[in-house]
Amino acid sequence: YYRGAVGALLVYDISKHLTYEKVECWLKELLDHADNNLVVMLVGNKSDLADIRAVPVEEAKLFAEKHDMLFMETSALDSTNVEPAFQEVISEIFHRRSQNRSNKQVINSVALSATSVTNEGALVDGTAKKPCCQNI
Repeated sequence: YYRGAVGALLVYDISKHLTYEKVECWLKELLDHADNNLVVMLVGNKSDLADIRAVPVEEAKLFAEKHDMLFMETSALDSTNVEPAFQEVISEIFHRRSQNRSNKQVINSVALSATSVTNEGALVDGTAKKPCCQNI
Protein backbone atom coordinates (compact mmCIF):
# COMPACT_ATOMS: atom_id res chain seq x y z
CA TYR A 1 0.00 0.00 0.00
CA TYR A 2 2.91 2.33 0.62
CA ARG A 3 5.19 1.74 -2.38
CA GLY A 4 5.46 4.91 -4.42
CA ALA A 5 3.36 6.97 -2.02
CA VAL A 6 4.42 10.61 -1.84
CA GLY A 7 1.77 11.83 0.58
CA ALA A 8 -0.51 10.55 3.31
CA LEU A 9 -3.33 11.83 5.49
CA LEU A 10 -3.54 10.41 9.01
CA VAL A 11 -7.13 11.04 10.05
CA TYR A 12 -8.59 10.81 13.55
CA ASP A 13 -12.01 11.67 14.96
CA ILE A 14 -11.81 14.76 17.23
CA SER A 15 -14.73 13.42 19.27
CA LYS A 16 -13.05 10.03 20.01
CA HIS A 17 -9.68 10.20 21.75
CA LEU A 18 -8.97 6.52 21.05
CA THR A 19 -8.74 7.27 17.31
CA TYR A 20 -6.16 9.97 18.07
CA GLU A 21 -4.16 7.57 20.24
CA LYS A 22 -3.82 5.20 17.25
CA VAL A 23 -2.23 7.93 15.09
CA GLU A 24 1.24 7.24 16.51
CA CYS A 25 0.94 3.58 15.50
CA TRP A 26 -0.15 4.52 11.97
CA LEU A 27 2.67 7.05 11.70
CA LYS A 28 5.22 4.38 12.69
CA GLU A 29 3.71 2.07 10.07
CA LEU A 30 4.09 4.79 7.43
CA LEU A 31 7.66 5.64 8.38
CA ASP A 32 8.65 1.95 8.41
CA HIS A 33 7.27 1.20 4.94
CA ALA A 34 7.02 4.40 2.92
CA ASP A 35 9.51 6.72 1.25
CA ASN A 36 11.59 8.88 3.62
CA ASN A 37 10.43 12.04 1.86
CA LEU A 38 6.73 11.26 2.40
CA VAL A 39 4.54 14.30 3.14
CA VAL A 40 2.19 13.50 6.03
CA MET A 41 -0.72 15.56 7.27
CA LEU A 42 -2.45 14.91 10.57
CA VAL A 43 -6.17 15.54 10.06
CA GLY A 44 -8.65 15.98 12.89
CA ASN A 45 -12.00 15.13 11.30
CA LYS A 46 -15.53 15.96 12.47
CA SER A 47 -14.75 19.55 13.39
CA ASP A 48 -18.52 20.08 13.19
CA LEU A 49 -18.71 18.17 16.50
CA ALA A 50 -16.66 20.72 18.44
CA ASP A 51 -19.17 20.66 21.30
CA ILE A 52 -18.19 17.03 22.09
CA ARG A 53 -14.48 17.42 21.30
CA ALA A 54 -12.25 14.84 23.03
CA VAL A 55 -8.93 15.83 21.41
CA PRO A 56 -7.74 19.39 22.09
CA VAL A 57 -6.50 21.24 19.01
CA GLU A 58 -3.25 22.24 20.74
CA GLU A 59 -2.45 18.63 21.66
CA ALA A 60 -2.82 17.54 18.04
CA LYS A 61 -0.86 20.55 16.73
CA LEU A 62 2.04 19.81 19.09
CA PHE A 63 2.06 16.16 18.03
CA ALA A 64 2.11 17.17 14.36
CA GLU A 65 4.96 19.66 14.93
CA LYS A 66 6.96 17.11 16.93
CA HIS A 67 6.71 14.63 14.05
CA ASP A 68 7.20 17.18 11.24
CA MET A 69 3.67 16.75 9.90
CA LEU A 70 1.22 19.23 8.49
CA PHE A 71 -1.96 19.70 10.52
CA MET A 72 -5.55 20.65 9.76
CA GLU A 73 -9.02 20.02 11.12
CA THR A 74 -11.81 19.13 8.71
CA SER A 75 -15.44 18.16 8.56
CA ALA A 76 -16.46 15.65 5.94
CA LEU A 77 -20.09 16.32 6.87
CA ASP A 78 -20.08 19.99 5.83
CA SER A 79 -16.91 19.86 3.64
CA THR A 80 -14.95 22.25 5.87
CA ASN A 81 -11.25 22.21 4.92
CA VAL A 82 -11.48 18.90 3.01
CA GLU A 83 -10.25 20.29 -0.29
CA PRO A 84 -7.69 22.64 1.35
CA ALA A 85 -6.20 19.65 3.21
CA PHE A 86 -5.52 17.82 -0.05
CA GLN A 87 -4.30 21.00 -1.72
CA GLU A 88 -1.83 21.70 1.09
CA VAL A 89 -0.41 18.15 0.93
CA ILE A 90 -0.08 18.35 -2.86
CA SER A 91 1.55 21.77 -2.62
CA GLU A 92 4.08 20.48 -0.07
CA ILE A 93 4.82 17.42 -2.24
CA PHE A 94 5.46 19.70 -5.21
CA HIS A 95 7.64 22.01 -3.09
CA ARG A 96 9.79 19.16 -1.77
CA ARG A 97 10.12 17.53 -5.19
CA SER A 98 11.24 20.75 -6.86
CA GLN A 99 13.62 21.44 -3.97
CA ASN A 100 15.11 17.93 -4.34
CA ARG A 101 15.50 18.42 -8.09
CA SER A 102 17.43 21.66 -7.65
CA ASN A 103 19.62 20.06 -4.94
CA LYS A 104 20.40 17.11 -7.23
CA GLN A 105 21.35 19.48 -10.04
CA VAL A 106 23.88 21.18 -7.75
CA ILE A 107 25.24 17.85 -6.48
CA ASN A 108 25.52 16.37 -9.97
CA SER A 109 27.10 19.43 -11.57
CA VAL A 110 30.60 19.09 -13.01
CA ALA A 111 33.33 21.68 -13.43
CA LEU A 112 35.23 21.39 -16.71
CA SER A 113 38.83 22.50 -17.02
CA ALA A 114 39.54 25.17 -19.62
CA THR A 115 43.17 24.00 -20.04
CA SER A 116 44.24 22.56 -23.43
CA VAL A 117 45.76 19.06 -23.67
CA THR A 118 48.03 17.77 -26.46
CA ASN A 119 47.48 14.38 -28.14
CA GLU A 120 50.29 12.93 -25.98
CA GLY A 121 48.42 13.77 -22.77
CA ALA A 122 50.57 16.70 -21.68
CA LEU A 123 49.23 20.16 -21.09
CA VAL A 124 50.16 22.89 -23.56
CA ASP A 125 52.48 24.47 -20.97
CA GLY A 126 54.39 21.12 -20.60
CA THR A 127 53.16 20.05 -17.16
CA ALA A 128 51.63 16.61 -16.52
CA LYS A 129 48.03 15.95 -17.47
CA LYS A 130 45.47 16.38 -14.68
CA PRO A 131 41.87 15.21 -14.73
CA CYS A 132 39.70 17.57 -16.75
CA CYS A 133 36.60 17.09 -14.61
CA GLN A 134 35.99 17.10 -10.92
CA ASN A 135 32.85 16.48 -8.91
CA ILE A 136 31.68 19.40 -6.88
